[in-house]
Amino acid sequence: MELEHYCPDCETEATFYRAASTTLHLGEKVKWHCPECDYGFVQISDNGTAVDSSA
Repeated sequence: MELEHYCPDCETEATFYRAASTTLHLGEKVKWHCPECDYGFVQISDNGTAVDSSA
């Protein structure tokens, strides 16, 4: 799985790769990883509502 997202370390849009995921009572938690610089962030989403640690 891939995600196009802004990478603050690379200072450009990058293709992030899904590093891990798990289901929580809040929804699905997904860890994303930039292969260029090792920057990573977490998203937790449930029915269209999302929390993004990069924001």
